[in-house]
Amino acid sequence: MKVAVYPGSFDPITLGHMDVILRSAAVFDKVVVAVLKNVDKKGLFSIEERVAMIRKLVQKYDNIEVVSFQGLLVDFMKAIDAHVIVKGLRVGLDFDYELQMAHMNRRLSQERVETVLMMASTEYSYISSSSVREILHFKGDIRGFVPEEIIEDIYQKVGIVLEGMCNERKL
Repeated sequence: MKVAVYPGSFDPITLGHMDVILRSAAVFDKVVVAVLKNVDKKGLFSIEERVAMIRKLVQKYDNIEVVSFQGLLVDFMKAIDAHVIVKGLRVGLDFDYELQMAHMNRRLSQERVETVLMMASTEYSYISSSSVREILHFKGDIRGFVPEEIIEDIYQKVGIVLEGMCNERKL
C-alpha cells in the first residue's frame, strides 16, 4: 500500500490545502494529513481544534486519516511505515524551500523517503493560512478561502458572527 503523508500546521486549513489532500487521495492508497505540533509557535487554533476541523472535512473519505505529530517528519513517517511526503506548491519561492526540505528529509531518512510536489490549482494558488489569519485579524470575510463546512467554527473562535447569529460584527 502506498501511503503518503501531507504535513503542515493547517492553521487554519484552506481550500488550497483541501485541494492537495483530495488530489493526493486520488493518487495514493492512503493519505495521512499530519498536523505538526510546533511547541515554539502559538497558533490561532489548538492542535486538537485543527485535527477536529480537518477530520470534519475528510470524514467521508476512507483513505484519508488525520493525526498530529511532534518532532522530525521522517521519524513520524518511519513510525507509520510511510515513504512519500506530499507538499503543495503555490509560487516559485515555495519550490526553493521545498527542494531544500526534500533533500534534507531524503538524507535524514537514509533515502527511504521521497517528496512529491503537487502544483496548486490555479484558483487556490494565492491562498495561505497566514493570509486567512490576517483577514481574520481585521475581521474580514474569509468565505472563498476556507471550506464552507468550517467557516462558522473559525468565526466563532475569533469572535466574528455570521448574519443572524448575534449583534456583534456581522458578515
